[in-house]
Amino acid sequence: MAWAVRSTTDLEEFVDALGAISHYFGSERDLERAERFGKVLPLERMHGAFDGDRIVGGAGAFPFQLTVPGGPIACGGVTVVGVLPTHRRRGVLTAMMRAQLEDIRDRGEPIAALWASEEVIYRRFGYGVASFAGEIELASGYSGLRQAPEPGATARLITLEDAKTLVPPVYDRVRATTPGMFGRTKNWWELRILADPPDRRQGGGVKNVLLLELDGKPAGYALYRFTAKFESGSSAGHLAVIEALADGPTATRELWRVLLDMDWKATLTAELLPIDHPLMHQLLYPRRMRMRIGDGLWVRLVDVGAALSARAYGGDGTVVLDVEDSFLPENAGRWQIAGGAAARTEDDADLALDVGELGSAYLGGFTFAELVRAGVVRELKAGGAARADAVFLTAAAKPWCPEIF
Repeated sequence: MAWAVRSTTDLEEFVDALGAISHYFGSERDLERAERFGKVLPLERMHGAFDGDRIVGGAGAFPFQLTVPGGPIACGGVTVVGVLPTHRRRGVLTAMMRAQLEDIRDRGEPIAALWASEEVIYRRFGYGVASFAGEIELASGYSGLRQAPEPGATARLITLEDAKTLVPPVYDRVRATTPGMFGRTKNWWELRILADPPDRRQGGGVKNVLLLELDGKPAGYALYRFTAKFESGSSAGHLAVIEALADGPTATRELWRVLLDMDWKATLTAELLPIDHPLMHQLLYPRRMRMRIGDGLWVRLVDVGAALSARAYGGDGTVVLDVEDSFLPENAGRWQIAGGAAARTEDDADLALDVGELGSAYLGGFTFAELVRAGVVRELKAGGAARADAVFLTAAAKPWCPEIF
């Protein structure tokens, strides 16, 4: 069956399209909550799949500016994708993904990105895992740092209201040089980052905001909450770091020093950390972090030529990629990257790869040599992977996204 898929046109359709995923979270149909969500996800960026006049699936895409090597570019941030259990395995998701990706391309967004709730799903639509995320759990007795405190560093607690103006500039300085991070609007900060409704606390305390200053200027911030617990008269609670970003190595170290030194906790936990986090080198006992690594951001090149031309490159070399894209076949073919731009070519290719593997390499999270060793990219010419890696290499940090969207 060819499913009818289109953008939602009013709040009623919008909330029904959201219902395809919220069904699995046990959420009630809530027009007021959907209206708030519509402040960050425009109604026209939400697709619904229709069975007659009933919506049975939904898929949204935030309008992002995502940092890639070289700076920010337009990106569709794919979110709230779901199909009702009555219509699974009937092609609904495939129809929505095709409509959504074509819409993203037509809006001039050359890439799409997402966090995969089930990673097996998205490779067949051309997504590739593009970054990792780390999770740590550190016992308080092992939280010392190797270096002495910075004399010019001070920290203070600020209100959620004051955070609206003090925190975003720090975030923007970090995201400017970190592939995988996206720009946050005023509504995004207020509704998704700084809001603290009780149903988001998962049994913990209120959300706190810590501001780190170097020589009197904001240089880092942390959002965190305590979960209080006592066993045999001693504190057994934990401090959950929700987000902690700082502008440079000194600010990063001093921000985490304050978090690690906090009393009334037995453990500190943090999720969605970059896998090359400085704590690995700053802690006296880095092994005690017990860092666990999982997949982070997934990337899909929607318009291969535009996406490759929008990225910065590290060398003046030339490489030709033979790209396979069965889902959006207009992307398929040989692409030459030279002089910082991509164009179609008839020249022989150095590498053959699926568009998903190109997504894995696009932000700089994985090298072509790694992908060749994994058997998912084919080297057609001797030294092809090395040439591609030399072209794609930049001084940008490892890709990282601090937030699931």
